[in-house]
Amino acid sequence: MAIRIGGFLLLFSAFFAFSVAISFSPADEYLVDCGSVVDSTVDNRRFIGDDSNVKLFSSEGSITLQSENPAPNLPQIYKTARVFTRQAKYEFNVAEKGTHMVRLHFHRSNSSRIDFSDAQFHVTVNGYVVLSNFSGHDDDDDSSAHFGPRVREFLIWVDVGIVVIRFVPSKDSNFAFVNAIEVISAPKNLIADVATSVSNDGTEQSSGLVKQALEVVYRVNVGGEKVTPFNDTLWRTWVPDERFLEVADGSEKVYFSGRIKYRLGGATREVGPDNVYNTARLVKSINGNVSRVNMTWELPVSSGYKYLIRLHFCDIASMSIGMLFFNIYINGNLAYQDLDISDATNYVLASPYYIDFVVDDESSASSSSSGLISVSVGPSSKSVEHAVDAILNGIEIMKMNNTMGSFDGFVSTEMILNRCPNRRNLSLFMSMVAFMCILMSVYIVIQRRKAKDGFGWLRLSDNAPEDNNPKTADRVGSEFAVKL
Repeated sequence: MAIRIGGFLLLFSAFFAFSVAISFSPADEYLVDCGSVVDSTVDNRRFIGDDSNVKLFSSEGSITLQSENPAPNLPQIYKTARVFTRQAKYEFNVAEKGTHMVRLHFHRSNSSRIDFSDAQFHVTVNGYVVLSNFSGHDDDDDSSAHFGPRVREFLIWVDVGIVVIRFVPSKDSNFAFVNAIEVISAPKNLIADVATSVSNDGTEQSSGLVKQALEVVYRVNVGGEKVTPFNDTLWRTWVPDERFLEVADGSEKVYFSGRIKYRLGGATREVGPDNVYNTARLVKSINGNVSRVNMTWELPVSSGYKYLIRLHFCDIASMSIGMLFFNIYINGNLAYQDLDISDATNYVLASPYYIDFVVDDESSASSSSSGLISVSVGPSSKSVEHAVDAILNGIEIMKMNNTMGSFDGFVSTEMILNRCPNRRNLSLFMSMVAFMCILMSVYIVIQRRKAKDGFGWLRLSDNAPEDNNPKTADRVGSEFAVKL
């Protein structure tokens, strides 16, 4: 009997996890397996082959590519690709105005047909430069999976009824490629319009974020394991925090097996899944005394951009409400003093809460930017003895586009399209045609003037004898017409 009950509970838990993962139903959802003639299933999601719907993309120079000898566990969407030798675009009609998640999947597969060292291209989405001189992998990635699949994700506000993704080879000798594309309308509450801006001068409110284009740089599950798209209602990936944890002395991991209590008007599963909120790192009192340890995470970023930092909290460790107070620091600056989680969650334990901060990568307590964003949490002056002194469940960092509308360098969409190899060749051809037309026009004008100078201004002398013979007159007129 106990075995049956245990099996039932296991089955119920699996069913519950699966039902949570599919609970979100977006108004717009395009999942495209590029270069494929058949559909593919990844994490119970169906990707449609773009060869079966040629209306999605337009290009006169695209080819399909099949991976040769792919890795055994490689998802199906990375076994095919669409390759572009000239500018191309995908167009997705959207029914819902608002933020849309755009995910681009890349994998430099083994192929005897093309040399991936020639892959270099730009990608734009609705006028934003999302990738510039991209080669299909991250040049600064020195991991063993350097040439493994890459997913680049962007949050783009859409109010024009269409999402246009352009692929532009950097040079005539280069090509562009993509393995899969996702375009999904995001939940209304995913991005808040107001955040706290943090700098060396203090904090202030920053607004207008809901229409801000963003690139997801990091999603970190603090104190927990990797969260895959199968276990996330928005099909996101969250990575463990160990490689970013800089100061961890006195900290410990905690896991919560109870129910996460999502509140009306609070954080939802679309903001953060259960598997992020039921794990955490914390510091707590030692021998009855308030800890003096700040946990710190350091995450490398690109210089020259502002970033939206979202910190996720869920008090899964306190024995009672009203006992957890702590400070938050961003780049060494005090971002939030004496955070009271109980007050923030209407005095409900195990209830998720998040805070958004905006920071410039150069807004550091140090004298110069180091290309890092640091996040710290630690005890405050209100911390209580014999209690938890600080906690953190998750970190998200999203890059904001620069003044050129770019996430990847000081370049605009107009600059990329004007320098597009195919467009440049077309412009050169049109210029040559125009020049030839001008030469022909000048030649025709000159010839006409010569004709007029030779014949057009001739007139009979007033003293010329009059010929009253009609036959003679007709013959002279005919000869004159032929000369003209």
